[in-house]
Amino acid sequence: MKSRFDRSNPWSSRNLRLASLPSGAAFYALARREEHDKEEIEEATPQTSEIFLSKLSLGEMSRDEVGRAAIKRAIRALRKRHLLEEGAHATAIKALSRPIVAQGLEWKEKVENLEVELQHCYKVHAQLSEQLVVEVAECRTSKALVQEKEELIRNLQYDISQAREENLQLKQDLDEKTKALDLLMSESQSLKVQHEETRLKLKKAETENKDLIDRWMLEKMNTAEKLNEANSLYDELMQQLKASSSEHIPWQQGDGVVRQREPGYVDHVESAIPSSCRHTIQAHDGGCGSILFQYNSDMLISGGQDRTVKVWDTRSGTLSSTLHGCLGSVLDLAITHDNRAIIAASSSNNLYVWQTSSGRVQHTLTGHTNKVCAVDTSKASSRNVVSAAYDHTMKVWDPVKGYCTNTIIFQSNCNALSCNTDGLTFCSGHVDGNLRIWDSRMGKAVSEVAAHSQAVTSICVSRSGNLVLTSGRDNLHNLFDLRTLEVCGTFKANGNRVASNWSRSCISGDENCVAAGSADGFIYIWSRVKDNMLSVLKGHSSPVLSCSWNGTGNTLASADKNGNLCIWC
Repeated sequence: MKSRFDRSNPWSSRNLRLASLPSGAAFYALARREEHDKEEIEEATPQTSEIFLSKLSLGEMSRDEVGRAAIKRAIRALRKRHLLEEGAHATAIKALSRPIVAQGLEWKEKVENLEVELQHCYKVHAQLSEQLVVEVAECRTSKALVQEKEELIRNLQYDISQAREENLQLKQDLDEKTKALDLLMSESQSLKVQHEETRLKLKKAETENKDLIDRWMLEKMNTAEKLNEANSLYDELMQQLKASSSEHIPWQQGDGVVRQREPGYVDHVESAIPSSCRHTIQAHDGGCGSILFQYNSDMLISGGQDRTVKVWDTRSGTLSSTLHGCLGSVLDLAITHDNRAIIAASSSNNLYVWQTSSGRVQHTLTGHTNKVCAVDTSKASSRNVVSAAYDHTMKVWDPVKGYCTNTIIFQSNCNALSCNTDGLTFCSGHVDGNLRIWDSRMGKAVSEVAAHSQAVTSICVSRSGNLVLTSGRDNLHNLFDLRTLEVCGTFKANGNRVASNWSRSCISGDENCVAAGSADGFIYIWSRVKDNMLSVLKGHSSPVLSCSWNGTGNTLASADKNGNLCIWC
């Protein structure tokens, strides 16, 4: 009897279906099929055996059939044995099939996980595709940029080739220039040798010239000393002649000094206290820093920042003359005792000497290295002028000859100075606040006193030569006795403030009144005898820089920072 399935044929439809299953599931299905075949064989075997025995007993089977039947029985027996053996291993097969089922579940989970991962991979693939599109676009852009760079490189290579050609040409030019430079260097070397020889000759000539100048200066000094001696002798003879021809007796005798009248001398009466402004004059542009009266005259001299010196008639308030030639602001003025020459101290480091009669510059005195802030002349001789500058020097000049006769060097700069009536000494006020008295011939300090706690701004020696008025930045006005250097009066006021380092105050001719300008535009007048304030004059609209009393004591003049003059009476 033929079985309903053929296990020996691997290409049967059932075996093909089992082969298409996974390995674990195919093993399990194969085991189940073998159990089913076993059950069919067990059911068919007894029936087949009975049919075979009946046919054999009836003698209906031939030898071949008997043989085939025996073979079939043997085969069935083998199959039965095989099935028995398979039955013995059924338990093991079932035991093995159970984990395979569990493993199939795990594989199912892995399949699900793999599907999830596959979906994730799809998403990543989509993102990578988008990124690839962007990268492709960027790649195209970069490719275009690379092409531009390549074009630029080609241009640069062309420029480099051109530069190399130019460099080669420049190198050739440089070689030519180097050769020319070598030639020039050799010529320069020869010129240096010649220059050194010339320098040695020049040095030798300068040494000889210096020796000649020293000899010439020594000769000039000897000549000047001889001229000074002759002038001194002439002055003494003239004084003797005046004394012998004078018919007047001495008019005043005090402190052992006899003072006689001179031609043109005007006796001063007691100074009047000014109370009203007679004239207001716009004198200078930019400010007027210095004024003074001519000796025994009502003519007023003023100097300002407009580099001019002007002479005014104070009685009528009119301009008499204008002196030009100064190259800087006029900081101080002086006039010789005979009114023949006017000297101006200037910010141009020079002094200028004008002839009063002609108005022409007679001399320009040079030698200071900084602005000249103070100047005065001797009261006894017109051949002695003293100046002070901000170069720590004071110089003594001969205005007739136009050269310096002595130089005094001092640590503290001088702001103001005034010559004494003896013609030999002068007073100076310094930035350190001290008052010093100097011998103009020796160039040495005779005495010194602390006048102010701050810088001295003004020095004014009285007509008699016994008193000196000083003003300082401490807003004090001190009166000293020159014979003892003791303070004989101090003048101050609540509103009185010194306007600058060169604010000039004055003392009247009779030595009874002191006048000083202030930064508030007022003029303060004090009595020396009563030691009190007499009057406050109001007429300026800007700080008052300078005050001056005329010789007779009846007129007071003042100048302010705006260049205005006020004539008080």
